[in-house]
Amino acid sequence: MSLYSIGLSGLRAAQNALSTSSNNITNVYTDGYSRQLTLLGESGSTGSLGTGVSVDGIQRQYNQYISTQLNQADSRQSALETYDTQISQIDDLLADSDSGLNSLMQDFFSSLEDLSGSPADSAAREGVLGTAQSLVAQFKSYDDYLSDMQDGVNSQVGDVVSQVNDLSDQIADLNKQITLARARTGEEPNSLLDQRDKLVSDMSQLVDVDVTVQDGSTYQVSLSNGLPLVAGNKSYDLAAVTDEEDPSRVTIGYRNAVGAVKQIDESVIQGGELGGLLSFRSETLDGAQNKLGQLAVTLAGSFNAMQEQGFDLDGDAGESFFSMGSPGVQPNTSNSGDAVMAIRYTGDDAVADGDTRSYADVTADDYRLTYQADGSYQLENLTSGDVSTISPNADGDLVFGGVSITPSGTPAEGDTFLVQPTRDAAQGLDIAFTDTSLFAAAGSATGGTGDNANALNLLDLQNQKLVSGTATFNGAYASLVSDVGNQTSITEANLTTQEGLRDQLYAYQQADSGVNLDEEYANLMKYQQYYTANAKVIDAGTSVLDTILGLRN
Repeated sequence: MSLYSIGLSGLRAAQNALSTSSNNITNVYTDGYSRQLTLLGESGSTGSLGTGVSVDGIQRQYNQYISTQLNQADSRQSALETYDTQISQIDDLLADSDSGLNSLMQDFFSSLEDLSGSPADSAAREGVLGTAQSLVAQFKSYDDYLSDMQDGVNSQVGDVVSQVNDLSDQIADLNKQITLARARTGEEPNSLLDQRDKLVSDMSQLVDVDVTVQDGSTYQVSLSNGLPLVAGNKSYDLAAVTDEEDPSRVTIGYRNAVGAVKQIDESVIQGGELGGLLSFRSETLDGAQNKLGQLAVTLAGSFNAMQEQGFDLDGDAGESFFSMGSPGVQPNTSNSGDAVMAIRYTGDDAVADGDTRSYADVTADDYRLTYQADGSYQLENLTSGDVSTISPNADGDLVFGGVSITPSGTPAEGDTFLVQPTRDAAQGLDIAFTDTSLFAAAGSATGGTGDNANALNLLDLQNQKLVSGTATFNGAYASLVSDVGNQTSITEANLTTQEGLRDQLYAYQQADSGVNLDEEYANLMKYQQYYTANAKVIDAGTSVLDTILGLRN
């Protein structure tokens, strides 16, 4: 082997090394780029003489284990960030002391105190009407805000699902390209591998996925329950579908190989933006709207019941002052029977003389009824997870959670019904009359204009533990504000912790795969000298050859 050939192999090796370092430098700010390293090896030798250097490949500095851990951390952080963004809006809404329900309820009961002091005074009666209207408007405003958030979550779920499907298509296509590139050249297509891992990282921020390597080259990307999103060069779509149980919400479906879409359990998805949205909706948004509705029902129902115990300025029995929202029940769209359910609050039912209708049993929980073969129903509290069995009473009604349900039609075994006692109750709150003479301040028909007995009873409602039988109106609202505030604080603390863990993993990943400009600059200098030295080898070889040729002449 001549010096010329040995030097030429060194030049080629130096050029490759310089190109690799240059490529590293130019991609230092390219998201998802993995640092590359030129692998050099000794060429085959003839006897004891070397034959130069060979370029054995361009190695991609990539650690699958660390990258998997980082993707999982990104997924958890994205879920917490989404949750925090959403819950902070509710926290800000409820915690506003100036315009909150707490101050408006205090104003309402203060106006009742004025009425009790002057039960026949028209200004006092107008005061009760005015504060009640403000209170109702605020209940509706809060419920509108929370309903808009429900719509927003529905929309965002659809957007995220579209993004996940797009990434699944791209990963499947890259699986195909990578397999073909390896077959054609026998070398690692580093750029394509970086692109694929970047897409997996992007997907992890949208939804938590498991990634396995098949046949040493292609990725299979699956949900936590094993349903594949990518398998080889094929992708499988998620779908944003109307919930079979609750038509007001959008949930997740899975499109199988034959194109059929089946709704999947939301608990399958815990991480990423999608997991954060679903967790926020089920853990916080639903509960906040339910508790707001529970407060509206209990306040309005209790006030109406007491109002009906008194007498107005004309000596007539009092009538309901508030119009109330209704509880909700709806059959699952996949039910095979034709049963329907009529629902009402038990507090709406007539009571014996001298008794007062009560709404203390109304809960802020949602329930699922499942029809059993023996005619009973399985009752699942979707908030607490408690499961029991319930059968119709002597009147044919199912009574629980402050509601009474009358089934009709023929249910089939396994048919389910979603019961939401207070989800839309706040929206249905309103004022039933504006004639202030109808306020039943008197305790008897003959009490006269100075009779304030029932006005005092109405005023005393604020001190009674009527919400679930355990809390006053102000106490229940304070508990709602506190619950949301505590969950917000917990979420923020968890997010801070997760950000620290993610940053640590990112630092590990960059130490292995990231480009260090100082190191690459030093490599450039080194390989430039390497190139120059090999050029001198060639020059020496040329000189030797010239000398030999000169001797022949």
